[in-house]
Amino acid sequence: MPAKILDGRKISAEIREELKRRVRKLKEKGITPGLAGILVGEDPGSASYIQLKEKASGDVGIKSEMVRLPEDTKQNDLLKEIERLNLDAGVHGIFIQLPLPRHLDENKALTAISPDKDADGFHPVNVGKAWMGQQAFLPATPVGIYEMLIRSGYSNLKGKNVVIVNVDNLVGKPLASILAQEKIGANVTLCHPSTPDLSDYTRRADILVVSVNKAKFITSEMVKNGVIAIDFGANYVDDPGSKTGKRLVGDLDFERVKENAEAITPVPGGVGPMTVTMLLFNTVRAAERQAGG
Repeated sequence: MPAKILDGRKISAEIREELKRRVRKLKEKGITPGLAGILVGEDPGSASYIQLKEKASGDVGIKSEMVRLPEDTKQNDLLKEIERLNLDAGVHGIFIQLPLPRHLDENKALTAISPDKDADGFHPVNVGKAWMGQQAFLPATPVGIYEMLIRSGYSNLKGKNVVIVNVDNLVGKPLASILAQEKIGANVTLCHPSTPDLSDYTRRADILVVSVNKAKFITSEMVKNGVIAIDFGANYVDDPGSKTGKRLVGDLDFERVKENAEAITPVPGGVGPMTVTMLLFNTVRAAERQAGG
């Protein structure tokens, strides 16, 4: 039986409707949630993504301020801009569109954001609190993955084997910090994509999460029957039948893996739509905290 498709667009739309109601309640108290983003340079992908975040903010009633700085911005000038936003009471969430130009120190910039306004969940204070199971802002992608599982009927993860083929600060580590908490109780394994005999690990997974940006990296032989497969890969492959000659695919061999899987996320339309939505979620939550909620 073909796998259940985990529809990120549908789940994202549901969450945004919930956020609209929460924003309306905040506005009744005189608080309009505010999200500020900083883009340094004119990278086309980053510029497009920040426009997407700006539009999404408006759709749910969040006020947005997208700061665009020139490519040659100095580190001190970037830090001054972050501090300005930290001190602005109308800004509840701040993010920096990554990657930054190579001459800028990404870690210094992310650490300069107030932990209470850290909409991306990258500040060391929030990272540490997350691992300790304390209240913290978490990166949007792993929170989005967790919400997808819950809202798709997979809320009981106690004792489940979760294998994450990714060890970065965007997906692998923060997702592990969520699922390994005692109240959730999953058995979490983090794997580097270059791990020898990787399939020895992936075939044990009840839930497999992959984010390596290599098309068809995970084949049907690498998963067990009944797996829940979560794909956060992004790869453009040749497709002569499309208008652009290219097609976006993930890291799973989707058509074959779905024959073995119980549930699977498509690319596009899976985890991707959840990422921007959970950034908005963090911003609204920050505003609610300010309001004493």
